[in-house]
Amino acid sequence: MKIKFWGARGSIPVSGKQYVKYGGSTTCVEVRSKKDDIIIVDAGSGIRLLGKELLKNSHNNLNMLFTHSHWDHVLGFPFFAPIYNKKTHIKIMGCSFSSDSVREIIAKTMQPPGFPVKFEEISARFEFASLCAGGCHIGGMQVLPIELSHPNNGLGYKFCEGGHTFAFLTDNELGFVHPGGKQPEDYLAFSRGADLLVHDADYTDEEYPRRRTWGHSTWQQALDLALRAEVRSLGLFHHNQDRSDAELDRTVAECARRIRKAGARLKCFAVREGQEIKL
Repeated sequence: MKIKFWGARGSIPVSGKQYVKYGGSTTCVEVRSKKDDIIIVDAGSGIRLLGKELLKNSHNNLNMLFTHSHWDHVLGFPFFAPIYNKKTHIKIMGCSFSSDSVREIIAKTMQPPGFPVKFEEISARFEFASLCAGGCHIGGMQVLPIELSHPNNGLGYKFCEGGHTFAFLTDNELGFVHPGGKQPEDYLAFSRGADLLVHDADYTDEEYPRRRTWGHSTWQQALDLALRAEVRSLGLFHHNQDRSDAELDRTVAECARRIRKAGARLKCFAVREGQEIKL
């Protein structure tokens, strides 16, 4: 399994010298199976560069999942170049996180007067399929969903292949249970023993009291979950739009200190745009 992060920022794309190391693009993750099946999770602004890369390497058969329909996770869809190529076939798996179908969610990103090209006018072929609670298989990879604790609902995912596991839980508030969300112990069970857990770490403990119920966790909460779940690696994700590279570096250093104090072997890092991980 190969994982590449094309965007790791939360809420809105950002730019500037203080964001060079970790990047400013919003959520988009590419997961590839051993057989080169491609799964794209979310269509934040990071999907633009992924699309250019896919066209360059003539990858025409794609699978797409969404965690939820908030705009920072879908705003890049109209700029995903493969959708304008008639050779492209995209299978999108639907979920229960919205009253709208997944087709309507992506079509709205191209709805006039917000965008000059309508969804019905693009060239790619789309196939829409349901994703039930039991998950599905894409090639040799098993995909398992879990309901997120987030306003308007959402889904996290676990990808399993060849004895390795990647758990992806962005936009997940561990300190408050939103309608339709799960208890912290459910996310603990879902993540337990994963080779890699990537979790929402938008806030600090100091910021959280003012932003409780907004749908995001603190890095301290994410670290506690990872330690309790005994995962091998933790990637801090959904970086706050105001969080500089220097602040993220300090957060990672403090996580390392706490891990050493706990006597654990957990590896912790802040996810960087363009970062690749192989499991």
